[in-house]
Amino acid sequence: MTQTIRTSICISALTISMLLCSLSAHAQKKKKQEYLTLKNDTTALWRGLALSFDLVGAIQLAVSDYGQYEGALRINLKDRWFPIVEAGLGKADASDDVTRITYSTSAPYARIGMDFNVMKNKHDVYRLYAGARYAFTSFKYDVSHPGVEDPWWGGKAEYQERDVKCTYHWVELCFGVDAKIFGPIHLGWSVRYKNKLAATNKGEGNMYYVPGYGKEGSSRLGGTFNVIIDI
Repeated sequence: MTQTIRTSICISALTISMLLCSLSAHAQKKKKQEYLTLKNDTTALWRGLALSFDLVGAIQLAVSDYGQYEGALRINLKDRWFPIVEAGLGKADASDDVTRITYSTSAPYARIGMDFNVMKNKHDVYRLYAGARYAFTSFKYDVSHPGVEDPWWGGKAEYQERDVKCTYHWVELCFGVDAKIFGPIHLGWSVRYKNKLAATNKGEGNMYYVPGYGKEGSSRLGGTFNVIIDI
């Protein structure tokens, strides 16, 4: 009985050892294949440049009291990595019918970051991106209120601030799609999650709109729809 148990234990140990060796050999083979694939990737590092223009911000500016004009320059490295710089002009000219407060600003902003093409076939005409951005703007705003009548002493107590200096830093996480339409023309869209890092405001009130970020807040969602031209 004892001999039988020992034999079973030895067979089990031998089986487990063989299985572990097999798994280890498979992992080493897979790692070697991945290394050879990477080593034998003859795709040139430099794959070109692309210019893009966002339509969402321009349409938003046309139909609402704030928005932006935005363009971007994107570098293509091996059809996999895409360093990108985005810059624009954000504008707001808003007024509240209830509070009668008006707010206006117009200033540039910029973002810098990287997109990664997650498609298995990185050379496909369709691309699926995941990426991140760091963004910054320095701007001034005007805010005013026509004032209210003083029922006791008479007259108006008006409120007005001009050229209030502000800075705003934030990060964005991006997910997007890019599809070739014809020739050098692509269309693409992205969804953005924006999170404020730091801000300064030398005024007494709150910022209504931040160029490139949108309405002021700790975080917000945004998006773009881009016309992209390979150059």
